[in-house]
Amino acid sequence: MKLIVIDMQKALMDDELYNYSGLVENIVKLIAAARENRVEVVYVQHDAGPGTGFSVGDEAFEIADEVAPREGEKAFVKRINSCFGNPDFTAYLAGSKEDTLMIVGLQTNFCIDATVKSAFERGYHVIVPEGTNSTFDNPYMTGETTCAYYFNEVWPDLFAECVSLEEAMALLKG
Repeated sequence: MKLIVIDMQKALMDDELYNYSGLVENIVKLIAAARENRVEVVYVQHDAGPGTGFSVGDEAFEIADEVAPREGEKAFVKRINSCFGNPDFTAYLAGSKEDTLMIVGLQTNFCIDATVKSAFERGYHVIVPEGTNSTFDNPYMTGETTCAYYFNEVWPDLFAECVSLEEAMALLKG
């Protein structure tokens, strides 16, 4: 298993995210459990392109301090929603022979959803722990409704195994 931490970047870390403090707390717990149990933590950052303020070299592009990688942990950059849009990321996972990915981060209805579905299409067993992805309100749904919709309606029984935080912690402990 690998823990994939997506887009937990300074530009997106905002208390307007649904359940912001719970999101950070839950991801910090999962990262600690993964490290304690020798489950690799892999980071992915979104690059919106030069001049956007959200690109390689910009402060907003950096991973938030609360969840930052340790020395030696892998980090990849993507330019589209799915992490699998980066061929180096795709090759790295394929070369690792791991078949299970636990996916956490931002944003539920964009990069998390695209990565969950792309991982599923590639034959990975995908695990999404409850309370470990989030998004902002939009004109159609609140962030809370969006997160619940994907966790309870879109991903289960097809794209991902949606589990409680406690179940995710137990899975990381093996």
